[in-house]
Amino acid sequence: MRLVILAAGLLLDRLVGDPDWLWRRLPHPVVLFGAAIGICERRMNRPDLAPAQGRFRGALAIAGLLVLSAAVGVLVHSALSRLGLVGAALEALIVAVFLAQKSLSDHVLRVVRGLRGGGLAGGRHAVSMIVGRDPQSLDEAGVCRAAIESLAENFSDGVVAPLLWYALGGLPGLLAYKMLNTADSMIGHKTERHLYFGWASARLDDLANLPAARLSMLLIAGGAWWRSSQRAGRDAVSVALRDQGLHRSPNSGWPEAAMAGALDLQLAGPRLYAGARVEEPMMNAAGRPHATADDILRGVSIFHSACTQALLVVLAFASCRYLV
Repeated sequence: MRLVILAAGLLLDRLVGDPDWLWRRLPHPVVLFGAAIGICERRMNRPDLAPAQGRFRGALAIAGLLVLSAAVGVLVHSALSRLGLVGAALEALIVAVFLAQKSLSDHVLRVVRGLRGGGLAGGRHAVSMIVGRDPQSLDEAGVCRAAIESLAENFSDGVVAPLLWYALGGLPGLLAYKMLNTADSMIGHKTERHLYFGWASARLDDLANLPAARLSMLLIAGGAWWRSSQRAGRDAVSVALRDQGLHRSPNSGWPEAAMAGALDLQLAGPRLYAGARVEEPMMNAAGRPHATADDILRGVSIFHSACTQALLVVLAFASCRYLV
């Protein structure tokens, strides 16, 4: 039944996404996760802590938050399981809330509309909503590359990873993963304040995303094969296997390099974050250097195809379970 619920959640998220009218009236669950993380960070982290103390307190904080989120998942699932099909439908709705298929593609497509309707300034404004790099440092090709990189990276941790952790652990697994991923985004960066306190969150998030990153590479390759050509699918796999290690993240390089190969584009490379320059080599350095708005549209098409294939895989496993 879990896989059927997951398939329903994937389909619901693909069609409806995150309605703005709802989350303007109610706090999104991820916002509540962020509030809990912020409380723990303020109470347990201090600038005068020794490195070992900072790591210990950070590990203790994330362990407690993971246990709390998993316990909430157990309680919610237990309550919903008593409601039969109505409970299953409500659980599918909860699953959809924690997926990002439609919202991700909508945000990326706004970059295309920004470029075409407002020129470079419009593209910079739209891409600033989805990436952390300095938008004023980006030319049009840089804006397009940033949008495509965000699409590929967030496919892994915004779609594939939640899907995988729900399939493996149900609501407790899904809520624990989203708590961990939110903690990594808030305290997992190597800032002076969070260098030690966020260490455990960052390392655990790397571990939790490891299988999803590899699976997302295969799904992007399948999407490229389906939407473009067999060669695009093969290039996605070969570039990912060769260039994923060029990315500073142990996981993000897999989907980004796969998308670079699928689109025959150079991705990553040097960029600015809050005035600080990050030096990285280009993935798929032999690809085309200048990305365009049409490349964003091609990337979104591959993304949609990859999401469809993820749904088909879930349905196939669900069918096998019922047949057995």
